Amino acid sequence: MEQLETSNTVIWSDRWRLGALSRDELMNIGFISVIIGMLFLMFHLLGNTVENVSSRSAFTWMIARWGDVESFGADYSHGYLIPFVSLGIIWYKREEFFAATKNICVVGLYVIIVALAMHWLGAKMQQTRISLLSLILLMWGVPFYFFGWKVAKLLIFPCSYLIFCVPLNFLDALSGPLQRIATSMGYSAIEGLGIECERVGNMLRSPYFNLNVAEACSGLRSLLAMTAITAVYAYYTQKTFTKKWILFLASIPIAVIGNVGRIISIALVSVTSGQQYATGLHHDWAGYVFFIVSISLMVGLAQLLNVNYRELIKSWEIKAYLNRS
Repeated sequence: MEQLETSNTVIWSDRWRLGALSRDELMNIGFISVIIGMLFLMFHLLGNTVENVSSRSAFTWMIARWGDVESFGADYSHGYLIPFVSLGIIWYKREEFFAATKNICVVGLYVIIVALAMHWLGAKMQQTRISLLSLILLMWGVPFYFFGWKVAKLLIFPCSYLIFCVPLNFLDALSGPLQRIATSMGYSAIEGLGIECERVGNMLRSPYFNLNVAEACSGLRSLLAMTAITAVYAYYTQKTFTKKWILFLASIPIAVIGNVGRIISIALVSVTSGQQYATGLHHDWAGYVFFIVSISLMVGLAQLLNVNYRELIKSWEIKAYLNRS
């Protein structure tokens, strides 16, 4: 039996067995495996040149940053999930990978050279982040060289998605502006609901509550998580390149609105149940409010982007014409 099918989905095919591959294909797989193994060792043994660190591994450094509590790295606690999402995307597209025409592409070799140069530059500058970004480029460049553009094109998104693993410290500068935006919008919304409130810096004061929109409540962590979620959702739900980017970029204001919704919920619970409960138990679980609001907006915008407005307007015109007749 050549292939097994479940609900019209191919889960196994005999052509995927190693025994079904030609000698040249096996040699290519072995050669690529050696290259990937050497690259892994290079980034593991020579990937981190930052002084006063206990490990030379770029991977160890990155995972340690995911678990940081006091620095921006805590905003990247979702990094553990990102590689699995990328692998899931490749598995989902496996039929397209097998069907794609494969050939050696010299352009891929140039990509590999640029990636290696980036790693050298990152090592010289003691910037492990640059080395990690070069590793992502290498992971795309190697199959680009051996299998050609059609395979590389399918790998653009799953490889690019790995950027969400890399802690980019310059994003920490967004914490202050996000903090001020959340405070300002939260204040306006609370006032709009008819609740007496006064804004003093990043404090929201009322007879019912005193809320401090601290730096940790700026929404940066939620913003990074939301952009990661929206990237995958846009990739699967939007048909055109432009719509994918529109939805992805919209994740930034969506995340801000979601964080404001979280602040409003704390204020409302303070009014109804007291500040102690609102800033205690409810505050600890208010992240769910953020994701409910943000994901609802994301799904709603995706639906609006998928509407065929020409057909919709045409149907309205036909109905209006029939009603006049």
